[in-house]
Amino acid sequence: MPEDVDRLVRLAAFTWLGDLVRRHGDAVPRRALEEGVPFRGERVRVIAQQGIFIPKGMTVPLSITTAPERPGVPRPYEDEVGHDGLLRYRYRGTDPSHRENVGLRVAHAEQRPLVWLFGLVPALYHPVWPVYVVGDDPAALTFTVASDMAGEIDTEVVPSPSLDARRLYATAEVKRRLHQSQFRQRVLHAYRSVCAICNLRHGELLDAAHILPDGHPKGEPVVPNGLALCKIHHAAFDHHLIGVRPDLVVEVRQTLLDEEDGPMLRHGLQACHGQALFVPHRRTDRPHPDFLEERYCLFREAG
Repeated sequence: MPEDVDRLVRLAAFTWLGDLVRRHGDAVPRRALEEGVPFRGERVRVIAQQGIFIPKGMTVPLSITTAPERPGVPRPYEDEVGHDGLLRYRYRGTDPSHRENVGLRVAHAEQRPLVWLFGLVPALYHPVWPVYVVGDDPAALTFTVASDMAGEIDTEVVPSPSLDARRLYATAEVKRRLHQSQFRQRVLHAYRSVCAICNLRHGELLDAAHILPDGHPKGEPVVPNGLALCKIHHAAFDHHLIGVRPDLVVEVRQTLLDEEDGPMLRHGLQACHGQALFVPHRRTDRPHPDFLEERYCLFREAG
């Protein structure tokens, strides 16, 4: 594929992905990605079974994929973010001369922008673009990958300290967003997209609430520190109007129980008092008792 056509395909892919994210949010279904990028009357695929993907007719990869974690199933490659904040992306296999590894090496040399598809949970991916290969370590079978600002994809890339600083900043922002997206999708997946208090089943109206807040020493974005809550119960939980006892029973603040108002207060909040919390089927996904105990103490103090 001529270099100018290759560039047009990448730009078309970025525009198309932007449309998908506007439609689905950061968690894009795999089935939507599998439809491919419309380009000159055809469809160019962006995702396949292999992690480093070179579409038909191209010689340089268009995308790299990090497989979602599955309980009890090891991922084929453990990609990770290093101490410098950059992604370490594993080679395909152990042969540095494999076609896909060579393709990423060309992407590195020519600074071709790529798409990174980060698996949140099975069948849902957070697309990140543009990303660039900025390092190659054949001994460790690893490429180093950095994100860049979306508005910079048309700029001629010349290595410089300012470019490195910009990419480090962009990569740090991507890492933060990925953690947020991953926490949300893992919590909703564990709770089967059901509010743990009122059993509302509309995923678009659900949040992943932290039991111990982000910034707390134990407030990590892990499922046992999360609850799937509808937006009204999330707000009530965050403002200590609703609490959850360590024995998984919901309590409503007494001042709220004493109020008289319309049906939302009666049915949406007061009726929750004393009911059992809905929890995930897998025990390892259920709220951690120590986290609930600490959060319940905060609820009691606030009341």
